[in-house]
Amino acid sequence: MPPASASGSARALADRTILDLAFDGGARLAALRAKGGTLHYIVVMPVLPPAAGIMPDLRACWPVAVPGLHRIELDGGRTTLDVVLGETDALLPELSARVDEFHVPAPLAALRALARLAVPGARLVTCAGDDAWRRNLRAAGFSWDAVTDPLDARYTSRKPQPPRPAPPVRSAVVIGAGVAGAAACERLCARGWQVTLIERHPEPAQEASGNRAGIFMPLLSRDDNIPTRLTRAAYLYAQRRWAALGGLAPDGSAPILGNRCGVLQLARDGEHGALQRDVVDAWGYPDEYVRWLDAGQASGMLGSSTPHGAWLFPQGGWANPASVCRAMLAACGERLTRVFHAEALTLKRDGERWRVLGEGAVLAEGAHVIVANGAGALQLAQTAPLPLYTMRGQVTHLAAQDFTNLPLVVCREAYMTPVVDGIACVGATYDRDTDRALRAASQDENLERAREILGADRVPAAPPLAGRVGLRTMAPDRLPLVGALPDYGAPGQSERLRDVGRHPGLHGLLGYASRGLIWAPLAAELLVSQLEGEPPPVEATLAAALDPARFLLKERRKTVAAAP
Repeated sequence: MPPASASGSARALADRTILDLAFDGGARLAALRAKGGTLHYIVVMPVLPPAAGIMPDLRACWPVAVPGLHRIELDGGRTTLDVVLGETDALLPELSARVDEFHVPAPLAALRALARLAVPGARLVTCAGDDAWRRNLRAAGFSWDAVTDPLDARYTSRKPQPPRPAPPVRSAVVIGAGVAGAAACERLCARGWQVTLIERHPEPAQEASGNRAGIFMPLLSRDDNIPTRLTRAAYLYAQRRWAALGGLAPDGSAPILGNRCGVLQLARDGEHGALQRDVVDAWGYPDEYVRWLDAGQASGMLGSSTPHGAWLFPQGGWANPASVCRAMLAACGERLTRVFHAEALTLKRDGERWRVLGEGAVLAEGAHVIVANGAGALQLAQTAPLPLYTMRGQVTHLAAQDFTNLPLVVCREAYMTPVVDGIACVGATYDRDTDRALRAASQDENLERAREILGADRVPAAPPLAGRVGLRTMAPDRLPLVGALPDYGAPGQSERLRDVGRHPGLHGLLGYASRGLIWAPLAAELLVSQLEGEPPPVEATLAAALDPARFLLKERRKTVAAAP
């Protein structure tokens, strides 16, 4: 699939937003797509129907049957399909959208959740049902002239949603050309924005995004917590975006250098092995997403004895982050202006625009600024108060002749990649300093972890010191910061995120820790959806968990609680 170029038509804000709780296999969606225009179609269902039961043109993009929101772009971006899997009554309060039309089965308990999403005059199509069902519909704000089957109602509540926000001024400056900034550029340009990218190096992906190989895999947990849900959504969304950009290949035949060779995550001990098995059994994940392997099966794949089993993620693998950045920036086309070898040092608000200054010179101006430069954000006045910190990570490079090649990525306390261009990567350390020089002690740590996994005979005893050091930027809760940046100088004792004062037009994509490769595309889509007033690509709970103002709000709540 060739990459979509933003130099041509841009994805427009949807003319219609449809919420379908009575999915018919895609026939209704197909009829709406045939009418032309732009469409945002949200399907909520407890169980994903098999691909054989849906319209043929949806089968190639049909998502993996795991919980959460799956965003899919169709028709060159004119149609956005959100497939939301889980219990309907629990998920409806998690949706944020301005819905023009509902398709609803009866009965449904969460009618007021529908009313919260309805624009004035929104249409609701459902079965006529009994008297109790119709009373509930009226109580939620829907009315109709006569009872027919299907019932065609309209939302006529006296408490409608506020008017649609005015379209944003679509000009932005993005600071940082790693995976965070490149993903922001690609998503903005896909919506028709004019974007200026500022990078202090002469090429993209020279800092934390500069490793030879990044690993992509989901995260699992017994309680399906927020990090698990976020990483699952990001892992699947990133792979869809990479496919849209032309896909991955280990030999350079695709825009992105990488391979979905699989990831084998070994259990740390017997207790962890039992947990791995229990998690897969409890959640009923499909084999294409994860399989649990017993010790014998895991040892067979690893080529070495391992006593406690493993998770196998068949669609996981490795990718070269720099090639991902290049592919995303290439998709921006003529809407992107690159200002490289220039460091953003100061941000100044001038009327309705931001000015980004380097050493006494204006580097760029725009209605919006997106700070996506990792550790560099600690040097900007507006983002310095954020509780970000860095951790040093050293990756060891082993020559092919010194290392037994692996058929897939292997991880436990360390990760190891297959040999790529004559080099295998082993790492990475977590060190509390910022020394960028290679250290023998860090290499020894990586090699010792590799020996614990593979055995001493498969790892060289004293290879030459070789590798790369990067500085990861992270937040105290190890989740990224995505969205409008808080103004730490604004007065007030806010009790809710929406009430926290923000810098107008200033946004962050920060704190990606070790998962920037897969977090970046979804985080950028979330931010741009917020800017455009579109339905977000994640549930409301996840979006709130990533809000950059969450730390300031927590501080203020503590202050109030501690006051006499």
